[in-house]
Amino acid sequence: MSADTTAAETAGAGAADFEAAVAETAVVDGPLPGFHPALEAALTFPLAWGTAPVRDFRAWRRAARSKVDELLIVDREDGTPYAPEFGEPVRQDGYRAQSVTLSLTRHERVRAALLTPDGPGPFPAVLLLHDHGAKFDIGKEKLVRPWDDDVRLASAQAWAQKYFGGRFVGDELARRGYVVLCADALGWGDRGPLAYDQQQALASNFFNLGSSLAGLMAREDARAAGFLAGLDRVDARRVAAVGFSMGAYRAWQTAALTDAVRAAACVCWMTGLKEMMVPGNNTLRGQSSYYMLHPGLPRFLDFPDVASIAAPRPMLFFSGALDPLFPTDGVRTAHEKLRAVWRSRHAEERLRLETWPDLGHVFVDRMQDEVFDWLDRVL
Repeated sequence: MSADTTAAETAGAGAADFEAAVAETAVVDGPLPGFHPALEAALTFPLAWGTAPVRDFRAWRRAARSKVDELLIVDREDGTPYAPEFGEPVRQDGYRAQSVTLSLTRHERVRAALLTPDGPGPFPAVLLLHDHGAKFDIGKEKLVRPWDDDVRLASAQAWAQKYFGGRFVGDELARRGYVVLCADALGWGDRGPLAYDQQQALASNFFNLGSSLAGLMAREDARAAGFLAGLDRVDARRVAAVGFSMGAYRAWQTAALTDAVRAAACVCWMTGLKEMMVPGNNTLRGQSSYYMLHPGLPRFLDFPDVASIAAPRPMLFFSGALDPLFPTDGVRTAHEKLRAVWRSRHAEERLRLETWPDLGHVFVDRMQDEVFDWLDRVL
């Protein structure tokens, strides 16, 4: 064998090894990088309660909230007055419906639905947070029956039938004696409609502008909670956040970010991050996930760790065993983490965790009734 032949064979072997290495590290299921197991293994959530070196719970809450604040990118307080403009109230069955336009940031005025029960007040209140659903023509109308928009009414009724047992959750709460505030997130209803495949570009543009789409939604929700708690008609000691799907994520996130929220009911959005990052999960598609993506946060805290910043306030988490978006092992992992935190505060009775064995990704009437009764008790 000649030296040239040996060199050629050696070069060929090197090329084959290189191709094999590339194949091992190429983009794989999901799409995920081939080395994603190493990245996942590095996520130890070192700032989680019980893992962090801080042993005083109040000090831990301050540190954890500060880290979340930092990684939202969007400034926490900009000092902008709400400057609300109230529409004319419209009498409904046991409550009054009106629009309110306010500044949740210095950048934009947002129109929200505001429902007020009949009677003198002050009343308990619910910040109602709408879902994603890849349906952008309606936002607040998913939860509050539109009283002044026949065009959106048919779409809203179909959505209520699909996910809420035909009910409008906000109207049900108002009839039960709660002030309800529900606004569109950016991209929905009056602030849209966004096309599904535009979400990723929108999020990218926010990042290029030194801001964050998910951070904006988080800040607006926290500001909305403060506005609701400050209304004369509201008892500020009895304000809850309630949401389904992305709205559930928004509810526990808002409870973590502001003490204006005294309780939260979160239906069909809680999991461990690692258990959710599996082939086929919707999160891996990008697009919708950008509304719930804070870059760098998983290096410090998992989803249930962020929600635990709200402890020991009353919190409810419902999930459906048949929900394809949230694998049961992820829900179980999250529930175990949450339970451990509330137990450490001797407040297990304030935490309700339940998986509905026969339900998927829905918030139907029997689940709503349980949430309403729970709110009556804890508020």
